[in-house]
Amino acid sequence: MIHEKDILIIGGGAAGFFAAINCAEKNPSYKITILEKSPSLLSKVKVSGGGRCNVTHACFDPRELVTYYPRGEKQLLGPFTKFNAGDTVDWFAKRGIKLKRENDGRMFPVTDSSQTIINCFLNESKQLGITIKTQTGVEELIPPTADNNKWKVITNKHQTLLADAVLVTAGSSQQVWKMLQRLGHTIVLPVPSLFTFNIKDKRLTGLEGISVEQAMISVNGNKLLQTTGPLLITHWGLSGPAILRLSAWGARVLASGNHQFDIQVNWTDRSVNEIKEELRKYIQTHPKKNISGNPLFNIPKRLWERLTGNTTLNYASLNNKQIDALAQELTSSHFHVSGKSTYKDEFVTAGGLELNEVDFKTMQSKKFASLYFAGEVLDIDAITGGFNFQAAWTTGWIAAQAM
Repeated sequence: MIHEKDILIIGGGAAGFFAAINCAEKNPSYKITILEKSPSLLSKVKVSGGGRCNVTHACFDPRELVTYYPRGEKQLLGPFTKFNAGDTVDWFAKRGIKLKRENDGRMFPVTDSSQTIINCFLNESKQLGITIKTQTGVEELIPPTADNNKWKVITNKHQTLLADAVLVTAGSSQQVWKMLQRLGHTIVLPVPSLFTFNIKDKRLTGLEGISVEQAMISVNGNKLLQTTGPLLITHWGLSGPAILRLSAWGARVLASGNHQFDIQVNWTDRSVNEIKEELRKYIQTHPKKNISGNPLFNIPKRLWERLTGNTTLNYASLNNKQIDALAQELTSSHFHVSGKSTYKDEFVTAGGLELNEVDFKTMQSKKFASLYFAGEVLDIDAITGGFNFQAAWTTGWIAAQAM
């Protein structure tokens, strides 16, 4: 059979399969081949969301959606107006897969199994005649020349494959990054994102599992690194959505200091003056109540006991200086962070192909015609909640339309 166009996709993950399927549906005459270096396919899809696959997030406004991406916010606005979370829900629904929304906005298949998504991709690929080659890594990419208008793709099996277009969806593969650098592309070196803070402090010891619904955390010396949200005390320090968000936005700054830095925690998310005023009101109405035994501001009792020094005094005994000191401890507890820990099974890095070298209307390289990129190979990352997959679906879809 004569094919109108040969397309090679480097990487058998989420973006690679999504692009392959969308491209094949639009162009049945194309020969599309996925090359995957490892023996397994869609490995991140399999483990995502604890094996349930957090497909996307129920955020359907492109302008709001981009705010979840520390890197890629500006570039993704245009792509999200073409294919966003609502389009993802529709895409899977048309293939018989219904997604459900959880209270925090995360969306999963109603089966609660990532295998549902994997089976969908594999079945669609089979029906569309997409060729899949596992254990086939790419060692060199040779651009088209005046004499030969096709890409030469040299594999680890000493094969030379020819392609009219190449889509790179190989994630953070060091080998592929080096190959792109040899072509003249720029790679932003990876640093960890989405990590928890290691803190050794007697105020936190033994309180693992205690959480605060709304705290404010800021990094000392950096006015831009400040966030609010739920905070969780762990046996190694602090975690929870607020910490993960701070680690994502501060990924490069915090890595530059080898993850040694100081933070302030406002356990109340209120101003120090508001706290002082509330304390004085409480003293007037409940003067005889014991301080440590009667927590305020929705702070859990055991944490409150630590913050107040396990005092046996009652509220009436507090003088102005002591009120000020307590208000300061509640709104600006100082902690030293000494290192990081990876968050559960999620491991996200900030780094990849320099975004200025990609045309986000087509996902095509600005240096080479017919070379495209999608997914985590790009210097794009987001917080947890289905956002990283949404970037993969969107960039894969746009590359497919362009090819």
